[in-house]
Amino acid sequence: MLVALTGGTGFVGRHVAAMLVARGHGVRVLARDPARARFLSDPKVELVRGGLADSAALARLARGADALVHLVGIIVEQGSQTFAAVHVAGTRAVLAAARDAGVRRFIHMSAVGARDEPGATPYHRTKSQAERLVADSGVSHAIFRPSIISGPESVPIRLLARLHRWSPVVPVFGDGRFPTQPVWIEDVALAFALAAERPDTIGVFELGGPQVLTYEEFLLAIGRAAGRSRPLIHIPLGLVQALAGGFDFLGPAAPITSGQLQMLIEGSATPANAIESVFGIRPLEFEEGLLRYLGPRRV
Repeated sequence: MLVALTGGTGFVGRHVAAMLVARGHGVRVLARDPARARFLSDPKVELVRGGLADSAALARLARGADALVHLVGIIVEQGSQTFAAVHVAGTRAVLAAARDAGVRRFIHMSAVGARDEPGATPYHRTKSQAERLVADSGVSHAIFRPSIISGPESVPIRLLARLHRWSPVVPVFGDGRFPTQPVWIEDVALAFALAAERPDTIGVFELGGPQVLTYEEFLLAIGRAAGRSRPLIHIPLGLVQALAGGFDFLGPAAPITSGQLQMLIEGSATPANAIESVFGIRPLEFEEGLLRYLGPRRV
C-alpha cells in the first residue's frame, strides 16, 4: 500500500512514516524543506517538495496513493500561518487533492478537546472545523484526538526535564490538578498505521496512555525520569494567566500563550480512549517511555 503523508518531517510524522515503512508500506511525504527529511532515507520513502498552499504539490502527493495521513498543525500563529489557514484551509486543500486523486482512505490528526463552541480556544475551534470537513468529505476516514504525546522529540517535556536538572524549583500553575493522559509516540504511530490499513474503522478516536495523571504528577514523573526531581512551587493561576496574556504578543517565542494555558487547565484526559479498545494496542506507561529518552546524560 502507498500512503501519502503531510507533516512527515514533524515530531509525530517521522514516527508515523517509520512505522508505515516497518509494516511494509510505501510512503510519500510532503516536505517544504527536503533537508529536514534526511532522516527518511529508506528507499520506500518518496519526497514531494511543497506545502499546503501548493495545489500542484498536493496533487503529486495524492496521485496513486491508497491512503493519505494528514498531520500538519500549528500550536502558535505566526504571520500568514494562522490556525484558520493551516487547520481549516489546509485540510480543505488536502481533502480536495485526495478526492481528485481517488484516494480511498483519509486519516486526520486533531486534538483532545476539539470543539467549535464559544469559549473554546481558536486552536480547538479550528481543529473541530477541520474535523467537520473530513467527516463530510465522503471519503472513508479516521480522525484521531491524541492527548499529550511523549517521545524523544517532545520539546515541552524536554524543557521540563531541563528545569528539573538545572532550576532549584519547578513551577506549577494553580493547584496543578489538571488531568493529563500522556501517550507514547510509538503507540500513536501504530494507531495511525492500523487506521490506514483498516478502511472499515471509521469515526473519531481519542488516544491516551494507560494512566490519568494530574499536571503535578506529570511534572514529578518527568523529574524522576530525568534523575533529579526538584521541589514544585505553586504559582497563583491568576498571575500565570496575566503573564500568558502578555506573552501572546511574542508569537512562537512565547514560553506559554493564553490559549495554551487554557488548554492545559481544561485538561487532556481521554475518557473514550480507543487505543486499546479499538486498535488493540497496550499503551506504554508514561514513566517507562520517559526513561527511554530522559535517562542519565540524555536530556
